[in-house]
Amino acid sequence: MSDIIGAFVTASSPEEARAIGRGVLEKRVAACVNILPGAESHYWWEGNLETAQECVLLFKTRREHLEALVAAVKALHSYTVPEVIAFPIEGGNADYLKWVEAEARP
Repeated sequence: MSDIIGAFVTASSPEEARAIGRGVLEKRVAACVNILPGAESHYWWEGNLETAQECVLLFKTRREHLEALVAAVKALHSYTVPEVIAFPIEGGNADYLKWVEAEARP
């Protein structure tokens, strides 16, 4: 199993997504982030069914940095309970995965 993981985060706007992405990258707890605007989210919040336009951030990092990434997102995020979901990366371009491993180093 790879030491590299992805982390999925949603944000309220492109501006917030950029601020979160940059803040996480500056801490070196991720090698890169992709920001995908235009996500339509539907979810339950405080007993109500909500709909929101959000941005999706996809971070690539090392498994050992997940706790630091979650802490950084929580510190930078406007949501009371920000979404941070990690998933394993089982394979891919070996050169890219080595690059992620080298760059995600707080």
